[in-house]
Amino acid sequence: MQTLLLNADDVSENAEMDRVIDAVRGAFTAYERGDAKMPAKSYIDLPEYNGDFRSMPAYLDVREEDVAEETATGDGWDAAGIKWVNVHTDNPADHDLPTVMGTMIYSDPETAFPLAVLDGTTLTMKRTGAAAAVATDHLAVPDASSLGIVGAGVQSYTQLEAIAEVRDIEEVVVSDLDEERVAAFIDHFEDRFDVRAGSVSEAGHCDILSTVTPVEDPIVGPDDVGEHTHVNAMGADAEGKHELADDLLSDATVVIDDHEQCTHSGEINVPYAAGTLTDEDIYGEVGEIVVGRRAGRPGATGTPADADGVSGVSVFDSTGLAIQDVAAARVVYERADELDNGYPFDLLGLDD
Repeated sequence: MQTLLLNADDVSENAEMDRVIDAVRGAFTAYERGDAKMPAKSYIDLPEYNGDFRSMPAYLDVREEDVAEETATGDGWDAAGIKWVNVHTDNPADHDLPTVMGTMIYSDPETAFPLAVLDGTTLTMKRTGAAAAVATDHLAVPDASSLGIVGAGVQSYTQLEAIAEVRDIEEVVVSDLDEERVAAFIDHFEDRFDVRAGSVSEAGHCDILSTVTPVEDPIVGPDDVGEHTHVNAMGADAEGKHELADDLLSDATVVIDDHEQCTHSGEINVPYAAGTLTDEDIYGEVGEIVVGRRAGRPGATGTPADADGVSGVSVFDSTGLAIQDVAAARVVYERADELDNGYPFDLLGLDD
């Protein structure tokens, strides 16, 4: 048996966004139904190198009835894997390396055979966009056609690519202090969307807003969003990070991906630790909405137009879960195996 080695280009090619969105939706479903196992993310702090390692293992079993019929992954499935990822802030300046690098090991749950070793950095970008798309599909107004993005780094690209799969996006407003990043983003997408630079407030007054910055001082306030804007708060992934003002969060309908992670290192971690935001201010987890245990936005996916659901401003606090990585890795592996690409090798020496 061969293990498939998949580099960043292979992951990008095989992570077809519609399939990844469906797989991540299935992961949220399995997690909510109790059909997933996901130990808490563990950290190894290395202050001597101004960095850390994080391990993210998971197993999930997605029922057939929870898989979209129109996708190629229409049968039920299970999957297992672990992502090993770092954050070393001195890397770019001192070593000419990225700050964040990830490696994913995707395994057969039945035998534990390592089916694939793949680039976890590109995988993370794809599944992060997919998670925002799932939340947007349930929480944004059904006729949403404009998307604002605050932060024009690498994560911004998959935000647009994924959200455009669930809403007919026509107008895009991108805001970033780095004009070169904004120009690169516009150049990449201008043949597909009406995309322009704008202020934080202009981006926030779109139907949907995705924030993808690492800031610790909030940059989006209640006056910076529209009356019914859905916000995907994607930037906070560590304690102290905070993109949205406390009064924006307290007035909005807040949906989280996982209580433990979000209260520790998600967008709500700072006001939650201060007691400004409590469990009573959290509407629920996105998995509850996906399976229908809580209502989303009336008229959006899974919620009838006449239902009493989410209204006004909504916020999805996404920290990124290991189940998402495993779900996305399965899509990449299955597609790569189908197309016979990547580099197969005898990792365990079993072919002798």
